Amino acid sequence: MGRWSRLLADEFLKWLSIPAGERWLDVCCGSGIVSQAIVDRCSPASVLGIDASPGQVAFARQHRAHRKLAFEVVDAMALPFDDATIDVAVCGLGLNFIPQPERALLEMSRVTRPRGTVAGYVWDYAHGARFLREFWNVATVVDPEAAAFDQARRFPFCTPDGLRSLFQSVGLEQLTVHDLEVVYRFGNFDDYWQPFFTGQGSAPNYLASRDDQTRSAIRERLRSSLPIDPDGAITLPARAWAIRSQCP
Repeated sequence: MGRWSRLLADEFLKWLSIPAGERWLDVCCGSGIVSQAIVDRCSPASVLGIDASPGQVAFARQHRAHRKLAFEVVDAMALPFDDATIDVAVCGLGLNFIPQPERALLEMSRVTRPRGTVAGYVWDYAHGARFLREFWNVATVVDPEAAAFDQARRFPFCTPDGLRSLFQSVGLEQLTVHDLEVVYRFGNFDDYWQPFFTGQGSAPNYLASRDDQTRSAIRERLRSSLPIDPDGAITLPARAWAIRSQCP
């Protein structure tokens, strides 16, 4: 659902309200959506986006050229940067994809200056990300094995208490958790369904592992259960949990 990520990034940055002229690090930058939003909204001194995927970094470099923007292929758990050289380190929708998020947060804290900001956001997989929750509710009825792929089960820290515990565990202070609300509108059912085949993540990986009969059963059950407007559009609210903290 990458096309909707900018909406969420804008809400996150509006909430953070960071002053102009700061040095930013965007961890797990992917295609550079959050990095671009920082440039557009926050008047930064610089933005460095890092990602472990060479393909994502190549895309970001090609499509998000700006004099204040740079992108590098870097492991979030082993940042090759000096201590206290960043003012704001963020991770948008990426913490749950890092094998050891605690190590990544320790590294983000290390490279951020004292009293600098470390922040991020994750989907409310258990309840609020309805475009995903509707899918998993149907998939687990059709195929009980789908439960093992459900992000709500795989990433239990993606809750307010889970995020607080994670950030506190690495010594970050002044924690605040906030809900980010956006509304996703799909033009029709196919507009909703197709990203599950062309995107990345648990749902596309799950569907790729199933046979045609199972995929068809999930599709048709979803078609009958989703709230479809008279014009065929599907409107679903989506919530993410955001957290901000201060380095000691």
